[in-house]
Amino acid sequence: MTTLRGITWEHPRGYDCQVAAAKEHARLTGVEVQWDLRSLQAFADEPLADLTARYDLLVIDHPHVPLAAAEGLLAPLDGAGHDDQLAALAADAVGASHASYAHDGRQYGLATDSAAQVAVHRPDLLPTAPSGWEEVLELAEEGRVLWPAKPIDAWSTLATLAANRGTPVAARPGEFLSAEEAAPVLDLMHRLAERVPEWCLAANPIEVAEALAGDRTDGEGRWAYAPLAYGYTNYSRSGFRTHRLKYVDIPAGPRGVAGSQLGGAGVAVSARAGDLDAARAYALWVASPEVQSGVYYDAGGQPGYASSWDDDRLNEDSWDFFRGTRQTLEQAWVRPRTAGYIEFQDTVSPWVTATLRGELTDEDLLRRAGELAARVLVEEDA
Repeated sequence: MTTLRGITWEHPRGYDCQVAAAKEHARLTGVEVQWDLRSLQAFADEPLADLTARYDLLVIDHPHVPLAAAEGLLAPLDGAGHDDQLAALAADAVGASHASYAHDGRQYGLATDSAAQVAVHRPDLLPTAPSGWEEVLELAEEGRVLWPAKPIDAWSTLATLAANRGTPVAARPGEFLSAEEAAPVLDLMHRLAERVPEWCLAANPIEVAEALAGDRTDGEGRWAYAPLAYGYTNYSRSGFRTHRLKYVDIPAGPRGVAGSQLGGAGVAVSARAGDLDAARAYALWVASPEVQSGVYYDAGGQPGYASSWDDDRLNEDSWDFFRGTRQTLEQAWVRPRTAGYIEFQDTVSPWVTATLRGELTDEDLLRRAGELAARVLVEEDA
């Protein structure tokens, strides 16, 4: 039996689904995939050089693709006998998810998991989610709102709000945001930070979902809503936690629900894989509609392609998670496609949370981020 090694991230959405899919793949093909896991934070920022030396398959965050491609760490999936399947997946994309794993005309990954920042609420406590930001702030005043704002998630919110205003970060090579562009974004973030529990500034979307889905209370209000958090279908499924959560489109801003920072996860193949053909074949297989809507979803996965997002069974099972967030996903913002972007994001993210805590001024943040952008965000998109 051929054995491949894979690395993914520690959540049923990232790990359990791959383990279940690998078991079925081994039954069908005789090719085994042994999956290891890493933390969500490591998934976001851990360099791929070491991982591609040790693993054949990797579940990665799409902003890593340009640098990994430039360094020859990932094997292109095109040009290896699967181009018809790749074309079918491209045609089945949800927004820019599939395209986000391409670079310089080659396809380096498949969007087996599509996500963006969306909103989430507890229908038993809050039947209808707020439609706009003033409603969100009013609800937050009542102590009913949570918001994941640890560094990487505070950064994601900043990027989402900026893109929603039509002024995305790093839209101009070597620049971050002008003071005029940043002012309304940071003002809204400060107003929200003042109205949510302090622990939110160290929380990620999983921790917020866990709090919303549990029985914890804060003061006189009961937490019922989060305006920007990466979606997890698991919390919308019956029996996963005490209470079910419903995910919906983000609060409308100047451009409606456009601009949410695209997230998700994709399966990629190491350029140093022991069996490139077997690794590519697994990647294409696990991205196929039959697997995504079957064993992958049933084991906790969050499918990446439209065939699954349109699937009646999956929507019924997940409280319309896919249909309820589809508009946000279709209009999501893709982070800059430069090799220096990951360094920029990882460096600036703690400054954003520090600014929300009052440890840096808005001016400090803009100055530092602007100086860094001038150094590392200068490579044009290929």
